[in-house]
Amino acid sequence: METTATAPVSFTEGAIGEIKRLMSEGNFNANNSLRVGVKGGGCSGMSYVLGFDEKQPEDIVYDFEGISFVMNKSHELYLYGMQIDWQDGLNSRGFTFNNPNASKTCGCGSSFAV
Repeated sequence: METTATAPVSFTEGAIGEIKRLMSEGNFNANNSLRVGVKGGGCSGMSYVLGFDEKQPEDIVYDFEGISFVMNKSHELYLYGMQIDWQDGLNSRGFTFNNPNASKTCGCGSSFAV
């Protein structure tokens, strides 16, 4: 697997901890890679993708502070400079996306427009 030098997105300490926790669970498929990306849809036009699946031929492998992830090269344009965080509070729990490229985001925080 080829890894590039500079990751287009970053992860907070909380997000790194949660990703490592998920990867350490007994039912985790070690053949899968962490995927960061976008897909069409959502209330603002595009939705974030964060999950585990198989690496595809068009994917580039990145590393951020020991976390390896894959991203389709064409998604970098939309996500460059984004920070992924993990919230574990009473009112909100889950991954959040701070994307400087988003011209508009929705209330749920998982959808955006460029």
